[in-house]
Amino acid sequence: MNKIKMSVQSVPFFFTADNLKQAEDVIRRYPPGKQAAATMPLLDLAQRQAGWLPRTAMDYVAKLLRVPLIRVYEVATFYTMYRLHPIGRYHVKICTNLSCWLCGSEKIVKTCRDVLGVNIGETTLDEQFTIEEIECAGACVNAPIVQIGDDYFEDLDSDSMQKILEALKRGEQPKAGSQSGRQCSCPAGGPTTLQSSGPESSGPVKGGT
Repeated sequence: MNKIKMSVQSVPFFFTADNLKQAEDVIRRYPPGKQAAATMPLLDLAQRQAGWLPRTAMDYVAKLLRVPLIRVYEVATFYTMYRLHPIGRYHVKICTNLSCWLCGSEKIVKTCRDVLGVNIGETTLDEQFTIEEIECAGACVNAPIVQIGDDYFEDLDSDSMQKILEALKRGEQPKAGSQSGRQCSCPAGGPTTLQSSGPESSGPVKGGT
């Protein structure tokens, strides 16, 4: 296993021409000598290209930014958004923090396990799906929440979660956002305030200076 990991980690990494141009555009946003500030967006760009962050990609970003390797390693190992090992094409991140748990996230976890046949932290044999528990997706009013790629799927139950996974298996792109028909983060029963545009303006307020 260690030999396999070493061989994967030693695969050379370079930005594609398009990604290199994008990286250079990002670096130019910062003053001279402050290019280290571009570490996070460049790591994200590298991860999107490779699917995860091998050590060679981190080394490449450090060289591009002219910063010590350890500075890039510190960032990559601190933030959970960076994946330090290969994952599936669809990274299914299930929030199990308080709000989602109270709203039934354990049922969402069970549905993912049953439909995909893997446990938390595992990847399907076809390398299409990896499931993971995360802490607070930051959309508590729409709990339970699952993030897949850059999309949030909200107001989930077992049936809607299964439909999302089955759609992804078929190569389809399921509709992101609330799965219950909720408008953004309005109350579940619909808007209760600001339902009209208000009284017509009668002109400028008198007595002003």
